[in-house]
Amino acid sequence: MVCTFFGHRICPRETEPALRSAIIDLIENKGVNKFYVGNQGNFDFLVHKTLKELAQIYPIEYAVVLAYVPGKKCDREDKRPNDTIIPDGIESVPSKCAISWRNKWMLKRTDYVVTYVKHFFGGAAQFKELAERQNKNVINLV
Repeated sequence: MVCTFFGHRICPRETEPALRSAIIDLIENKGVNKFYVGNQGNFDFLVHKTLKELAQIYPIEYAVVLAYVPGKKCDREDKRPNDTIIPDGIESVPSKCAISWRNKWMLKRTDYVVTYVKHFFGGAAQFKELAERQNKNVINLV
């Protein structure tokens, strides 16, 4: 089973215990063993940090899914952090559409979606709504 995450860029650190608890529940009770997260804001940072910690305890896989092909400083795969992936096809997507394309890529491959959606505008809210329309199991931490 796979889980992905969508949340507002601005997310308080106080969300971390609820996030950790939700991820542990998914691992222990729902059989989730693979996680995808973006890298665009504080919610993604908290998710990545939590997954990194939990991977030391549980047999899980996780990946930071990049929306943009890294620049010259990181264009060799051995210079990228080893927990990142670049979805096939993203290199041909216009940069203004890359985050949305990446999010759809993650959503297509997931069973569960954990969100931090406090207001009903912006990308996080849009993808929470899309996940619900696709009958994904959505857990909102707000």
